Amino acid sequence: MRTAEPLPAVGQVLAALATGLWQWDTDTSRVTVDAEAARLLGLPPEPVTLTEAQVRSRLHPVDWNEIVSVVGLATAEGTLAEVRVRIMDERGRVIRLTRSRMRPSFDPERRAYELIGTLQEVTEPSPGTPAGRNAVTGDWRRSREAFLLDAGRALAEARSTEEVLRVAAGLAMPGFSPDGLAVFGVQGDRLTIIGHHGHEPGDESRFTDMSLDTDYPAAEVVRTGRAVYLSSPQQYKERYPLTWPLAEQFGRRSWAFLPLTVAGRTMGAWMAGFAYPVRFTPDERSVLTTVARMLAQALSRAGAAETQRELTDGLQRSMLPTLGPEIPGMRLAARYVPTGGGLQVGGDWYDMIPLPSGRFALTIGDVQGHDVRAAGLMGQLRIALRAYASEGHRPDAVLSRASRFLHGMCAAADDPGELRFATCLYVEADPLSGVLEIARAGHPDPAIRMADGTVLTRPTAGGLPLGIDPDADYPTTRLVLEPGETMLICTDGLIETGGHDLETGWKRIRATLEQHTGDLEELADALVQAVHGPSSHHTPGPLADRREDDIAVLLLCRPGEGCGGPVTARPTVRRTMLTVAQAEPEKVAAARRLLRELLHDWASADQVDSAVLLLSEMLTNVLVHTDADALLVAEVTGEGGDRRMRVEVTDAGDDLPHKRRPGELASSGRGLMLIELLAHAWGVDPRGEGKSIWFELYESEGAEAA
Repeated sequence: MRTAEPLPAVGQVLAALATGLWQWDTDTSRVTVDAEAARLLGLPPEPVTLTEAQVRSRLHPVDWNEIVSVVGLATAEGTLAEVRVRIMDERGRVIRLTRSRMRPSFDPERRAYELIGTLQEVTEPSPGTPAGRNAVTGDWRRSREAFLLDAGRALAEARSTEEVLRVAAGLAMPGFSPDGLAVFGVQGDRLTIIGHHGHEPGDESRFTDMSLDTDYPAAEVVRTGRAVYLSSPQQYKERYPLTWPLAEQFGRRSWAFLPLTVAGRTMGAWMAGFAYPVRFTPDERSVLTTVARMLAQALSRAGAAETQRELTDGLQRSMLPTLGPEIPGMRLAARYVPTGGGLQVGGDWYDMIPLPSGRFALTIGDVQGHDVRAAGLMGQLRIALRAYASEGHRPDAVLSRASRFLHGMCAAADDPGELRFATCLYVEADPLSGVLEIARAGHPDPAIRMADGTVLTRPTAGGLPLGIDPDADYPTTRLVLEPGETMLICTDGLIETGGHDLETGWKRIRATLEQHTGDLEELADALVQAVHGPSSHHTPGPLADRREDDIAVLLLCRPGEGCGGPVTARPTVRRTMLTVAQAEPEKVAAARRLLRELLHDWASADQVDSAVLLLSEMLTNVLVHTDADALLVAEVTGEGGDRRMRVEVTDAGDDLPHKRRPGELASSGRGLMLIELLAHAWGVDPRGEGKSIWFELYESEGAEAA
């Protein structure tokens, strides 16, 4: 070329260098190639526009996935992308090795990539050839060590046969990756196909149920425990003429069949097929043998784990009841999730028991421990509870008898370390009236999701866990489940998993209950998934893969607006009740918490604080100045932003409170003064027996006028 002559066009320069040019727009899914790029792809040498599917069919599937990942990384870093690409023919054989360099860009408006790149044939020999192996000798050992480390880690983490096969299919061996895999098992004197990759569905049918005496490489490997390497189709045909027609249809050039051996026993065979000739040098055989050993160990572990899961899952299922037929006037959903450790059996349980009176009982509990002993005690205790309930005993009597039963069983144990206790919550429900009578033995309190989505934890009277004191008493708490309300009872695994304590765990559960918009079954799933994330098994709900403690959940809903689903029209009345007995001054704190939960969406936080303070004064006044119990009734009416709060405390005392003028050092006498100062309205009303004192607060002036 003379000086000052115009330079040739870019396309001419690239063509002279045997380099093709291509352009790809992911928005239109079109790839435009020039004549040289078309030739390298195995197409007629002329410019053409192809679809992504047409281009993808010409590339090795592993390389296509690598292109996608490299493009994303190069875009994020603002650099050129480079990738090696194997070009395949119509029969799936590698015809050339190419290198592509590209400059990707991302269009945020179209949310698409635009790429312009070059395609050039690599001068090095293809993988699998002698020259190709010599070209990579320097990096072979480092690549082999890195590959074996990665493969060992991936196979060790696989937890099921399906995962093991998926990992095996994705192994890219250094310099000679197979394009087809098959794993054979042994059942009696027959070969079975455990799994395969790189074949069409149904291709395995000819190899299934093959006799071990068959003239087939995998059968010989199982019989002898020695590997078989076949470097060419001619070698395969000469050595196994009877079964060569079965392998010929796949068009492969080399095969390796290796024994899967665990503890000296050959449990099957692994076939790796190659689309190009492989000589199987000592280094290559060493890699294949090591992978086969790791694969055998992984399959053995996965098989043992699956057998154990089937056994323990069957044991757990046999111990837990089905919920039975639907209950007229009620809806019920339950979930059980055993712990992820040990044998996956534990001491948590639930039950639904039809009663002679036409009512039904719900029981949920947790036997100490996460082992077979805990599961056995759980099964015995559940049967005992069912028997006592079916005899018609009241909730307090059922738990008292169950406590004596468990204490007697543990006391009879020879090993003092076998002494166990159990927490339990027993609910007797009347489906017609919604009345619930609850007895509690050291178990978490129930929670109520009201018709408008508000969630309250309901304090209930309780006693010691079962089995500690055979003479323990279990007082009963009575409450009413209104239409549209849902009661949640659960074991502490749902609350405390993930490092939470009872307080923070309840906050997490409350958020799930308040935000859920599905039906009751979906709500049960959501509660478990909120703790453990996506799950993989159903009993009958999901079983999470990684668990810290057993979980049992029961949801009881009285049909109405908001029952386990979205609230389309929020009710204008929200009400709760609580009895504080003279012998239970600690329930004043529970009453304060209950009122705060009832007012969780009140507009003014200062008004909520005032209401809690006034409630505390009213309840304390009853406990200090009378011999009667106090009944709290708290009610919120009206639409949001324009509501009225009314709090009323009733007792059986005859003396009416009156305002006093306490001195500076007086320790009492300020209750009514606070009510008069902080409440919008208040009063003291005598009743037939006793009196009630009440106050009201308003979100706005409009509510006060109403």
